Amino acid sequence: MNILLTNDDGIHAPGLRCLYRSLVKAGHNVFVVAPLTEQSAVGHSVTIFSPVRVKEIKEDGFQGLGLSGTPVDCVKWAVSHYLSKQPDLIISGINNGANVGVDVIYSGTVSAATEGALYGLRALAVSIDNFTPDDLTEQAEWVASFVERFSWDILPERCVLNLNFPAISLDKCAGLKICPQTDVAYKDFYEHRQDPRGRSYYWLGGEIPMHKVQENTDRYLLSKGYITLTPLKFDFTYWEILEKMKSFEQ
Repeated sequence: MNILLTNDDGIHAPGLRCLYRSLVKAGHNVFVVAPLTEQSAVGHSVTIFSPVRVKEIKEDGFQGLGLSGTPVDCVKWAVSHYLSKQPDLIISGINNGANVGVDVIYSGTVSAATEGALYGLRALAVSIDNFTPDDLTEQAEWVASFVERFSWDILPERCVLNLNFPAISLDKCAGLKICPQTDVAYKDFYEHRQDPRGRSYYWLGGEIPMHKVQENTDRYLLSKGYITLTPLKFDFTYWEILEKMKSFEQ
């Protein structure tokens, strides 16, 4: 396969490097276009008021292109300008931190895969429920194996597969579960702090209230040690309400 690999943690992130090595080892042609810097939680943002610059990265058996933009910029630039033909698959990850439930709205990782799907590409977003993983080689090799054995032809157009690993070794995982998202929103909070000059600032934190999470959804199963896989579509039209609103037409 010709695979476009990107992420939102930046081109130097260990998850991307492990995935690159595993996919190349499996015999795929891998083209890396990823942000030069951390771009977590930028969602589907696009750079339009400043130029996008490109830097070639070659080191330790790795090569790729770093962009001074967002994950979506990376996909747009790669597909519409850089690559001579469309890739067979776009993979975004492996992201530090799970992307479950409403995370898919905020996530640069999922947004990059979504942008690929909008281009008509098969798209896979990959994350792990750990913000500081030591090594993601086994997860990367699992993904490479999944790419080979999955029946990609069953997916409709503009479908994104959202894959999440629990924060445990694969030999302790309970297995793979195909599941829906949880619909529980974050409970947000802001920590009030002061910088060294005594000026106030605020730092966002938050968590999904686990007591509200439905069983057999991605957040619930991930916490139980399962690898979760959720097919996503991005049609935000509320069709039932749309029909009820027809009477307001003029």
